[in-house]
Amino acid sequence: MLINIFYLPWAWIKLCSHARNVDKYTDEEHNALLKDIVKHANKGGRVTIDAHGVENIPKKNGFVLFPNHQGMYDVLTIIDACPNPVSVVAKKEVAQVQGLKQVFTCMKAQFIERDDLRQSMKVIQQVTAEVKQGRNYVIFAEGTRSRNQNQLLDFKGGSFKSAVKARCPIIPIALIDAYKAFDTNSIKPITVQIHFLQPLLYEEYKDLKTTEIAEIVKKRIQTTISIYE
Repeated sequence: MLINIFYLPWAWIKLCSHARNVDKYTDEEHNALLKDIVKHANKGGRVTIDAHGVENIPKKNGFVLFPNHQGMYDVLTIIDACPNPVSVVAKKEVAQVQGLKQVFTCMKAQFIERDDLRQSMKVIQQVTAEVKQGRNYVIFAEGTRSRNQNQLLDFKGGSFKSAVKARCPIIPIALIDAYKAFDTNSIKPITVQIHFLQPLLYEEYKDLKTTEIAEIVKKRIQTTISIYE
């Protein structure tokens, strides 16, 4: 849209400034900028975010969101819909993608090398410590994006280790049609649904294996997608 012709240069300069001086701004200031950028991007791309269950997000920070993974737009959808600042665990390959690099820097993301067990364990420990201190994280338990639209891949038990160690609320997220934002060439308006589901509290999962937690979260997301797709 024409309005974004004037907005985008300002937004890019502002985003780069935040990324270069990440400690100069609070998480809330970073989050406000990212929300504004996503809002304009959605408007220009004719994308509507249809959010449900926002009341399920804990009022107290220090939780982990577990969405299904459809592509790069997933994180932008969560930024738009979640009222709390969030960080994200992402694969190292996207760390240098221009645009995403600056967004992830402002989110204070952790990057994981899936083939390096020692590095992965360090990330788990770091995320655990930060969640205990009140940071919120997004973790994609499938490990990689599903290329079958709204169908899910297996959820990996190891993805839940940080949440278990932090003893924090686990919030499943069902994303529907998020893949359409980047994976289709249509100029038709797109509606992306995001459903924040009932939290799984530590008292409910403390005696479960991480593989069992993964199955519970996957089943809840799958059920929601089946209802609303």
